[in-house]
Amino acid sequence: DLCMAAVAHYGWYNRCAAVNPYLVEGKKTVSLEICEQLGFRAPDRVYVSVGDGCTIAGVYKGFAEMHALGLTDRVPRIIGVQAEGAQAIKRAFEQNAPIVEVVSGPAETIADSISVGVPRNPIKAVEAVRKSDGYYLAVRDAEILEAMKFMGKKLGIFGEPAGVTGFAGFQRDLRAGAIDAQEEVAVIVSGNGLKDVETAIRATGDPPLVPPTLEGLTRFLAEPQAS
Repeated sequence: DLCMAAVAHYGWYNRCAAVNPYLVEGKKTVSLEICEQLGFRAPDRVYVSVGDGCTIAGVYKGFAEMHALGLTDRVPRIIGVQAEGAQAIKRAFEQNAPIVEVVSGPAETIADSISVGVPRNPIKAVEAVRKSDGYYLAVRDAEILEAMKFMGKKLGIFGEPAGVTGFAGFQRDLRAGAIDAQEEVAVIVSGNGLKDVETAIRATGDPPLVPPTLEGLTRFLAEPQAS
């Protein structure tokens, strides 16, 4: 509210995700890129981290426009993933109630970028998932930390906690058998790990110490490493 008042008073540029249309227009390009890289096919489902709701609204808009233009044959199911400690939009979606009645709530999670108690783009975020026949998940902070470690170790992707929350939701569905083997899945990693190095260290633990000799390095490489 203070930001909105300052914009009106000083004539500053308003980049609020719920007001400035360029935010959603910019974020929708990730959907265009996914379709282009798949040979102008839409995946079966897409996992997206959700805080304010701007990103998931843009993701849906991009896929919907590609389909409307006849460039793809469908809009994928969009799965929004929130942190358990900040899941106001998930609650609004599941209660199927007027957004203004249930969209505010507590926000306490290690995923700082999506630690949002009063989302600014809740209506579009709910509609994006509903119109695509998707759903919402809420994952624990421990699952987010696990996703950070897995992606760095196995995929070479260094994401911040909020950025990998969508992947944590994907991992949960995969383990639960909710994804068919033939489904094509995209997961959007929306933030770089350099934004939160402290949590990255927490996720990975202390680095191994290697003696500064060739013999020490050889012994280290010969030892089985913890996963």
